[in-house]
Amino acid sequence: MTRQSLLVSIFGGVCLIAALSTNLSAAGPKAFRPPAVPLVVHDPYFSIWSTADKLTDDWPRHWTGAISALCSMVRIDGKPYRIMGTAPADVPAMKQRGRDVFPTNTYYQFNADGVQVTLVFMTPALPDDLDLLSRPVTYLGWYVCSLDNKQHDVSIYYDNSAEIVVNEPTQQVVWSRPTVKGLDVMRVGSKDQPVLQKAGDDLRIDWGYLYIAAPTKEKPLMRIGGHEKLRQAFAKSGHLPETDDTRMPRAANDDWPVTACVLSFGDVGAKVTERYLMLAYDDQYSIEYLGKKLRPYWHRNSTDMERLLHTAATQRTNLLTRCKLFDFHLFVDADRVGGEEYARFCALAYRQAIGAHKLVASPDGRPMLFSKECFSNGCVGTVDVIYPAAPIFMLLNNDLLKASVTPVFDYAATPRWKFPFAPHDLGTYPKANGQVYGGGERTEDNQMPVEESGNMLIIAAVISQLDGNTKYVEKYWPQLERWAAFLKEKGLDPANQLCTDDFAGHLAHNANLSIKAIMALGAYSKMCDMAGKKEQAAEYRQTAEKFAKQWIKMADDGDHYRLAFDRPNTWSQKYNLVWDKLLGLNLFPSEVAAKEIAFYKTKLNRFGLPLDQRAEYTKTDWEVWTATLARSRADFDALMNPVYDFVSHTPQRVPLTDWYQTKDARMQGFQARPVIGGVFIKMLDDPATWKKWSKTRD
Repeated sequence: MTRQSLLVSIFGGVCLIAALSTNLSAAGPKAFRPPAVPLVVHDPYFSIWSTADKLTDDWPRHWTGAISALCSMVRIDGKPYRIMGTAPADVPAMKQRGRDVFPTNTYYQFNADGVQVTLVFMTPALPDDLDLLSRPVTYLGWYVCSLDNKQHDVSIYYDNSAEIVVNEPTQQVVWSRPTVKGLDVMRVGSKDQPVLQKAGDDLRIDWGYLYIAAPTKEKPLMRIGGHEKLRQAFAKSGHLPETDDTRMPRAANDDWPVTACVLSFGDVGAKVTERYLMLAYDDQYSIEYLGKKLRPYWHRNSTDMERLLHTAATQRTNLLTRCKLFDFHLFVDADRVGGEEYARFCALAYRQAIGAHKLVASPDGRPMLFSKECFSNGCVGTVDVIYPAAPIFMLLNNDLLKASVTPVFDYAATPRWKFPFAPHDLGTYPKANGQVYGGGERTEDNQMPVEESGNMLIIAAVISQLDGNTKYVEKYWPQLERWAAFLKEKGLDPANQLCTDDFAGHLAHNANLSIKAIMALGAYSKMCDMAGKKEQAAEYRQTAEKFAKQWIKMADDGDHYRLAFDRPNTWSQKYNLVWDKLLGLNLFPSEVAAKEIAFYKTKLNRFGLPLDQRAEYTKTDWEVWTATLARSRADFDALMNPVYDFVSHTPQRVPLTDWYQTKDARMQGFQARPVIGGVFIKMLDDPATWKKWSKTRD
């Protein structure tokens, strides 16, 4: 895609240049078909996706697969069409002409009867503004113009089901109309409001309130009522009933109450006309951390949703420009570093990576970022999820990287954590009240001691490198020192234990895990040097160099390196080696990575490189890390092209999985996980790009 056509897709697009617009989904050497498209994606609960090629072929869904019904129709000169959702079934679907996915915007384009309609979902998840990033507001914009030089009378309809505010549709809901200056607003929530009472994986939120808001000046017609009555009223007459449905509380599946809005465009000509509304969610409390309920970050200064909606409305015009510029520059840089397909891959991954986290305020107001281990085990703040997810924050905002590990550091510093290695997790989302995995806080059984200690040390070193000092990590130096000492003793030849790829089971003498320990020791040495601890820096640098030389001999298997030191004729992806280059540790000679890359190219299947020789499955995030070891663009492309092929052919229509079969592209497990943030690691491999995006922010 040329820079000009990219500008067309992002900026001018909507209607005026329809004849020139390039559809990103069909651009480039191969078609790029997202398995699921982000619509309204903010956090693990407020997360709505389209899992079909056409927005009218299925209902939008929560990342877990549960329906989160959003409906939209358009009337053109009295004739109704569906543009989102499957109902009303007797209303025909408008022809979908295009679908583009960028980091903060998703565009759908429709044509019928001489009119073009572009529906845009904009989630201003801009990483340089934590208040904005944490703001749970998505803008839905409808842009309409005539294509046949005639005037057309146009109006649009939108509704969302109350099932979005409950875990199960049998739960009862209530609704109301809050007062907000300049906006017409409707609100719906569960009757019982069980705040933070449930913890687990396959769950939807059932507390807090969903808001729909439209500018009063546009004279929106807003009603709350049964789904069929409201939708049919618009389809048949273009109007809605005179009054709201007052039968409440009632179950979300009892005549499926919806909050609906009609916006009139009047007569539309060649000039683009727009209308918009905001969809927002106030969860009030988001995370329970060590027994304390924490508010979302935007809520920390007692800002309520009514004030937030007013602010969001006044800032919309500015945010439209900011988001388009962000999308453009991030896409262009990803394209330059890794190619167009890599850029599209990152654009698709962006909101998933951000939206699998929740940004909250600690009791003293610091930002804390909690990940959810989606469709894995539901853990919160899992260290070996933070680690693969980290490149997106390493690239875009070091404050977010710090926020992701601060809860772990603070927990590890309490008397509750008695082990000499780093913890695995903080609990089960959204209750971060202490480790639940393996032996928990009780025993060392089924822990990941080398894995998690190495992860925390490496991330701490990146934080320090980006800051240019060790100010942040000095508070946690006792933990870092303890974990480094542990790896010095136990890291070179790991005992039988789990690593982040725990689905593969326990493994002793794990060569890739050993690399992680060596990288972590080198990283710790680097931090010691920055902190003026020269003697300790020299000691750990010497240890890391010694271990690297021993590793080469212990893992050598001819034309590649082994899966485990004691297992000849085996192999595995050595994705942890990427930090030798990215952190400038230079502990291993370049020939090690070169030999591995050459070998990997002989083991590729159609849809990717297996994780190791034990099975045909792979990990999406680790594939990009492994490809980043390549010294040439040609080798990077050779390893990545099958991954792009997987994205477009996987039969499971879910947010990106990170565990799939390389022969048939079928999902093995996991979906919508934060680890997809790891695909941004290739952008860290270009020093100028990393410096540009991670520069210190005011």
